[in-house]
Amino acid sequence: MPPKQRHEEEREKSRRIGALRALVPFVAPYRGLVFAALTALVLTAGVSLILPMAVRRVVDAFETEAVTLLDAYFAAALGIAGLLALGTALRYYLVTRLGERVVADIRTAVFDRMIGMSPAFYERVMTGEVLSRITTDTTLILSVIGSSVSIALRNALIFAGGLVLMLLTSAKLAVMVLLLVPAVIVPIVVLGRRLRRLSRENQDWIATSSGSASEALLSVQTVQAFTHEEQSRDHFRDVTEKSFVAARRRIGTRAVMTVIVIFLVFAGIVGVLWIGARDVRAGDMSVGELVQFVIYSVMVAGAVGALSEIWGELQRAAGATERLAELLRARDDVCDPSVPRRLPDPVRGEIRFEDVLFHYPSRPEQAALNGIALHVRPGETVALVGPSGAGKTTIVQLLLRFYDPTQGTIRLDGVDLREIARAELRKQIALVPQDPVIFAETACENIRFGRPGASDAEVEAAARAAAAHDFLVALPKGYDTYVGERGIMLSGGQKQRIAIARAILRDAPVLLLDEATSALDAESERAVQHAVDEMAATRTTIIVAHRLATVKKADRILVFDQGRIVAEGTHDALVAEGGLYARLARLQFTDGVGSAA
Repeated sequence: MPPKQRHEEEREKSRRIGALRALVPFVAPYRGLVFAALTALVLTAGVSLILPMAVRRVVDAFETEAVTLLDAYFAAALGIAGLLALGTALRYYLVTRLGERVVADIRTAVFDRMIGMSPAFYERVMTGEVLSRITTDTTLILSVIGSSVSIALRNALIFAGGLVLMLLTSAKLAVMVLLLVPAVIVPIVVLGRRLRRLSRENQDWIATSSGSASEALLSVQTVQAFTHEEQSRDHFRDVTEKSFVAARRRIGTRAVMTVIVIFLVFAGIVGVLWIGARDVRAGDMSVGELVQFVIYSVMVAGAVGALSEIWGELQRAAGATERLAELLRARDDVCDPSVPRRLPDPVRGEIRFEDVLFHYPSRPEQAALNGIALHVRPGETVALVGPSGAGKTTIVQLLLRFYDPTQGTIRLDGVDLREIARAELRKQIALVPQDPVIFAETACENIRFGRPGASDAEVEAAARAAAAHDFLVALPKGYDTYVGERGIMLSGGQKQRIAIARAILRDAPVLLLDEATSALDAESERAVQHAVDEMAATRTTIIVAHRLATVKKADRILVFDQGRIVAEGTHDALVAEGGLYARLARLQFTDGVGSAA
């Protein structure tokens, strides 16, 4: 769905600059830094307002006999300029440091939140869009906290202080300037609303563009294998162009607002100068006073122009803040209980499915599991077989509590999984997925991912058990070889053996094997199957498999079809019984059913 439709409701909310209030919890821990930055800011604003007074003294000194004071006035002006330079540098350092610190905290908070979200969340939100929010949106916020806000506050102080000093210098000219204020504010307010909407739309399209690019690049081999490069380029180009069009409209609106504001402000200054010059000729004010008033007018006008510019930045940041706040407020369908229950110590690995019904959030009309009742005894090896889409992998995902059942209960050692903290539950489970994930790290660190505190000797022992040691030592740097993003340097079978070694190293009481040997050659499969058999002997094991040769030794085989268990028994009993399992066996064993048995 295009972002314009997907976020229409959010855009309505983003019309309020108050969305920036969501940044307060991230700024609050650094009150001392904020106070120091504000002090430097007030100092520089105050010095800036004093500078025109020094200029007036210098100008008027030329018209008087007090030439001896001229040197003192110039020295004072130079001292004020030096103080201004020091204060500005200090303000820049403090504010920029604050911005970097706050944005780092925001990125960390968002990532912490996103890394714990269940797969159900990522059925609704693209990973690339989340990454765009963490990078692009936080960059906008950095520009605001690290620059725009301090500049806005400084200009607001100069605007207010400048107006007061203009009144003190010449009330008549100041009143004339104030009459121009409504004419300047109206276009800021009117055009600002459109600018906020366009800013949000622009950011939405950027996020969509990032999501599209991420998906294509992560699947680049498939894209190239199916010669889909041109379609991918066209799609990315289309989304990027829409982002550019939204940005062009935003830039155009901001440019129109800028030209209106600047013209009105400086037209007013010209008018005031004309009247002021007449007052000087009439002797109603000195040249120094007129110069002082003009400088304050320019400062006030510059402050108004800067505020109009910064207002646009604040609006963009408000939209970005809102998008990040959405992620931080995102509701997860799977969450930890407020008071988690502890599992028995030690965990025995008894698993029960009690009349479990489950629908994937993206397919609510179709039951992935329907009325599943299953009891796996501690130490038992149970194999799940059946056609694709029958519900086998769903059992694994529910056991890991990536999802919660729609109805029914799943228990580990008698404790409902929903009553256990997810991290505590998953520590008891070792997983070998069908599509193993290999990180852009060394081979050693990829295995150690199963148990971060494991020694090199333990890593090697796990690799030997998974029949991975021989190919690992043959790599250029052995176990310390960098295997590339997603393990691009490894074959499918090598990736799977590293994943199996990772599970062996984890040494958990429950082992889940989801097509764990599907990418292995016959020789490696025999070696790995031996390792799996040894692991399964001391822990509860659930094996999901299409290749029936890998499950013949299982204590029990459950046959799944359309989300139900349609048969149960040993390999021999199921073959003798006929039905779905026997048909699958006939298809896979070349010698027929009798040989399979």
